[in-house]
Formats: sequence, structure tokens, C-alpha cells
Amino acid sequence: MSEIRIESISKTYPGGKSAAVSDVSLTVGDNEFMVLLGPSGCGKTTLLRMIAGLEYPDAGRITIDDRDVTDLPPRKRGIAMVFQSYAVFPHLTVFDNIAFGLRMQKRPAEEVRGRVENAAALLQLEPYLQRYSAQLSGGQRQRVAVARAIVMEPAVLLMDEPLSNLDALLRLQFRAELKKLVSEVKTTTVYVTHDQLEALSLGDRIAVMRAGRIVQVAEPMTVYDRPATEFVGSFIGSPPMNFLRGTIRSEAGTAQVKIGDQWLPAPAAVAQAGDVLVGIRAENIQASSAAPSNGGVGLRAETVVVEPLGSHLLVTATVEGQLVKVITRTDFEVRPGMPIWLEPEADKLRWLGAADGVAIGV
Repeated sequence: MSEIRIESISKTYPGGKSAAVSDVSLTVGDNEFMVLLGPSGCGKTTLLRMIAGLEYPDAGRITIDDRDVTDLPPRKRGIAMVFQSYAVFPHLTVFDNIAFGLRMQKRPAEEVRGRVENAAALLQLEPYLQRYSAQLSGGQRQRVAVARAIVMEPAVLLMDEPLSNLDALLRLQFRAELKKLVSEVKTTTVYVTHDQLEALSLGDRIAVMRAGRIVQVAEPMTVYDRPATEFVGSFIGSPPMNFLRGTIRSEAGTAQVKIGDQWLPAPAAVAQAGDVLVGIRAENIQASSAAPSNGGVGLRAETVVVEPLGSHLLVTATVEGQLVKVITRTDFEVRPGMPIWLEPEADKLRWLGAADGVAIGV
């Protein structure tokens, strides 16, 4: 068991105007891949460093495998860490880099060789074991850093934005390799990133952070489809979730939302909500050049920008003065200034309070 429990952890740096991490609690299950996601300065790296023992909390405690490690130094926590920078020793070969931690523990030479070779095989580094870091690409150096961590067979693997120094293609390739690797080594992993695509593709669950607090913890598609707050919906997704401001009206047991001078049906659960934000993803809106027929309900909009993106068009339009982004097929005939009708999928609408931006019913 390598479950991590973080209980009411807080951290404020000297001279800081606000807490870097404020009263955060989180449980990471055994062998789970947990992603800490958020913008720069939200506290995710500080939280990771407190798990590692590189920072000490002002309050709260951390347990790993039911053992309180809050006051233990990093070497006694049973963790390994991969940093944003490769931190590969330039004077050592790939083999010696990977073997470094094992040799520091004075493991037998045969054990060192066997474990290094196994880690190299997992990360496709076998042809490079006798090379030095200057002879490696960025992606290969990052593989060495990961191999050096997993060869220690840690109870917990911590990663701080390990792909951020790679170019877009290498990042895509290494992301898939990393997901496969973590599933094979079966190590509890906490991964920090500000890249939503990494978070969605890698994590078993995502903890979204903002201003030192966790605002939602859920499986990737739950975070994407059912954001708990306006911030989460705006931060995750490309393009981000659309939010239209409206007012709920309830009559005779039915509810509607008024957006400007237009109306959409609303669920009974929001009948008493008053002012609301209606969230909808760009891919969950059907665009057409004619008003909906057969009882369909849509919103009149005016096209502002049309962006061809290869597999689809990204259309920016205005609905009652509010911007909405819509993904359409490439053969949809649309141009700036053209009126269109937008039909959102009713079961994909997300309802949030206009005052606090928090999902209604969450």
C-alpha cells in the first residue's frame, strides 16, 4: 500500500501576502495517477514539494502508507522525484546516471546492473547506456531522469512538469510512453502540470487548484464535462467552456432561462436559481444557417470570426452580445457577419450560480 493522505495542509512563505497552499486535503489511492492541475502560482508545486519533504508545512500533516512523514526528510519517505529540469549528470554515462541512487545505497553490483537494464528497457534507453548527456536529445535526457527515479522502486513517484522542456511533438510521444510506463510499474504517482491536455490524458483523477486551494477533484472526463466552478470550465478545454449569463423564470412547473431576449428550456433543479451562468462546450453546439425545425430550440447568433483548423472550423459568434465559440464541420458555409442558429445539446448544459460561479447542485 502506498496511499497518500494530505490533511489540512497550509504553507505561507515569508513575506507572502497570501498562503501558497491553504487548508488542502487530498487522498491519493494506492497505485493511482493523480494530477495536480492549475495555472502558475496556484500552489501545485508547493504542495508536491511538501509531499516530497522539500518544503515543510505550517499546518496539517502528510501520511504515506499510514506512516506520518510530515517531519521526515525526503530520503526517509520512500519517494522519488522527477523535476522540470532534466538534472542529468553530464560527467556520467546514461548507465551511471540511472544507477546513481542505487550505488548511493550501496546495492550489490549485480542488482544494480539488473535493475538499470530493466529500467532502460522500459524507457527504450538500451542503445544509449554508454552515452553521455551531451550526446542525447531532450526527450532522451528526460527518459534518463524518469529511469533514475523508477529504478529505485519508490513507494511514491512525484513529477513536477517533466514534459514542459520538450517540443510539442516530443511531448506528445513521451506522454503516451509515460502513461504506459506508470501503468506497468504500478507506483502511486503525483504529477504536476499546467497543461490541461497532459492532465486529461494521463491522470486517473485530476485535482484542479486555484489560489492555493483545490476546487475540484474528479476523473478527467467528469472535470471536463461537469466542471464544479466557472473557473474549472474556463481553464480546461480548448476552446474553454462557453458561459452565457441568463435569468431563470419558472411558471406552471416548468423553467426557462432568458438570455437577452431569447429563451431556452431549463431543468426543474434550477427553477429557483435566479441569475445563472449556462455552460456549454463548443463541440456540444449544433450550428445551422436556418432556424431549428421540428420543435428544436436554438439561439440566434451573429458570426464574428471563422477559423479553419484542419479537421473542423472554430466559429466565434455573439448571442445577445455574449461571445460563444462553436466547433462545426469544415463544409459548413459560414462567414463573418452571417447570422446563424445555435442549438445546444440539452443534456450537456451546465448550470452555475451567476454570483459565485459554482455549479448548482454541487
